[in-house]
Amino acid sequence: MATAIQTRGILSLPSKPIGVRRSLLHPSHGLKLRLFSSAKHRQHLPVLSQKFQSFEPGISISQKVRSNQFICKAEAASAGEGDTAKEIAAASVTTLKKIIPLGLMFFCILFNYTILRDTKDVLVVTAKGSSAEIIPFLKTWVNLPMAIGFMLLYTKLSNLLSKKALFYTVIIPFILYFGAFGFVMYPLSNYIHPEALADKLLATLGPRFMGPLAILRIWSFCLFYVMAELWGSVVISVLFWGFANQITTVDEAKKFYPLFGLGANVALIFSGRTVKYFSNLRKNLGPGVDGWAVSLKAMMSIVVGMGLAICFLYWWVNTYVPLPERSQKKKNKPKMGTMESLKFLVSSPYIRDLATLVVAYGISINLVEVTWKSKLKAQFPSPNEYSAFMGDFSTCTGIATFTMMLLSQYVFDKYGWGVAAKITPTVLLLTGVAFFSLILFGGPFAPLVAKLGMTPLLAAVYVGALQNIFSKSAKYSLFDPCKEMAYIPLDEDTKVKGKAAIDVVCNPLGKSGGALIQQFMILSFGSLANSTPYLGMILLVIVTAWLAAAKSLEGQFNALRSEEELEKEMERASSVKIPVVSQDEGSLGESSSSSPEKSAPTNM
Repeated sequence: MATAIQTRGILSLPSKPIGVRRSLLHPSHGLKLRLFSSAKHRQHLPVLSQKFQSFEPGISISQKVRSNQFICKAEAASAGEGDTAKEIAAASVTTLKKIIPLGLMFFCILFNYTILRDTKDVLVVTAKGSSAEIIPFLKTWVNLPMAIGFMLLYTKLSNLLSKKALFYTVIIPFILYFGAFGFVMYPLSNYIHPEALADKLLATLGPRFMGPLAILRIWSFCLFYVMAELWGSVVISVLFWGFANQITTVDEAKKFYPLFGLGANVALIFSGRTVKYFSNLRKNLGPGVDGWAVSLKAMMSIVVGMGLAICFLYWWVNTYVPLPERSQKKKNKPKMGTMESLKFLVSSPYIRDLATLVVAYGISINLVEVTWKSKLKAQFPSPNEYSAFMGDFSTCTGIATFTMMLLSQYVFDKYGWGVAAKITPTVLLLTGVAFFSLILFGGPFAPLVAKLGMTPLLAAVYVGALQNIFSKSAKYSLFDPCKEMAYIPLDEDTKVKGKAAIDVVCNPLGKSGGALIQQFMILSFGSLANSTPYLGMILLVIVTAWLAAAKSLEGQFNALRSEEELEKEMERASSVKIPVVSQDEGSLGESSSSSPEKSAPTNM
């Protein structure tokens, strides 16, 4: 029986189980035999083999060494799994330290933007001597020049200041201005607005110049309008998304960029309720009290508080969150001057396609939005009603965008960047056609609208509101994340200056382009209503160009992604030291693996 058991080799019962247990408690000796190639370790192999033979006569040397190596491999694998788990946990903590503050920053920025956007429309549309027709002139002749000037200044400052200093240098003047407007400039507006001069010029030049003269008449309100627009293009697009692209990877962006909007669009809901609350607050004040001034002070105080919170969150992330590893090849680029930067950006097909996306969105949304706001003022002429409706509009936009955000991550995972980038122009085209159709063919719809208890004007207001809600929700949930992901594979110099050129200039350029088209149509056909069919045709052409640019950019984006991943893999491979096993050890392993077959007949 003992002989039969001994012939089974590894299945034999050890004569000294204490010795076996002691050897199992020190498996690292086998690891040393495998990994170290020095003669010092190799010369101990016969001695160890003799020790094994002394207390395990039924087990061959090769089988014992192989068993010991198996234990070492298991130990190494378990240690590797433990290290991997620790690395995953550390990566998760680092990711959360980035994502949560970025989400809070986006919440504060968009909360402010909603208040500023609704307030700027109330100021310039409902002011005395002004109307919605001021918006095309304001965007073309005031907003666009200031945006270009800011881009040139930002490009110059980006060469002189660090990223941190540049962030604070840009955002702090916004915070100071909005605080000063609520507490200083608006209370003094009756003294600083040249209404008498504007009336005299209007009498001389005629009513066709009412729009340009309204800019002069309410210049401080127009400046607020421009600063609110710049908050959207500068603080959201350049500062926040530039910072997010700096500290996140593409894989993190695919997961979390759509989710940023979840918290941000909760901000839309709450800020819409805030605007409506202060709009209704004016009704409860006593006679002789300027309720709008009281509401404006409260809302500008909130804007200042949120701005300070943004600065704190930016400081915290820079202090406690490490930056991700980037490909070193793309970072060491020479600094370029302003003109060189512009020439470089214009010569890049990638940047041109990105610019086409932004300009096309600005033109398309502006073609519909200004017409809708003219209907909105006709339906709600008083500032109270207008502001309250805009508060409800912002809340509904937040709810719709929140829902779209929940679906956006599925779209990115299932269909990829290209399909996600094409959804927004498709939605804008379909809803724009519905809005223009109601205006053009309102007569046949009048009986149906009357049954619903609405006038054709109110129906146009609601359909236009739905068009804006769906278009903006698609923009926030899909278009913006797609646009920002497209910047990530670029080198740092192109990323910083490209964002400044595209987001600061191309965004107002798109809106101004739409405004110029509307001005030309008004002068040619007499009114926006007469030019509506042509505006619909222009919308179709713009969206077609938008879709073509998105398709072109998809191929370039995927190529850059593949190139960046390849470079990162090459850098990792060059930094890893691969241990070299000597030929003697290789032959030792081969003899160990082959000896069980040879030793079996001997044992038999």
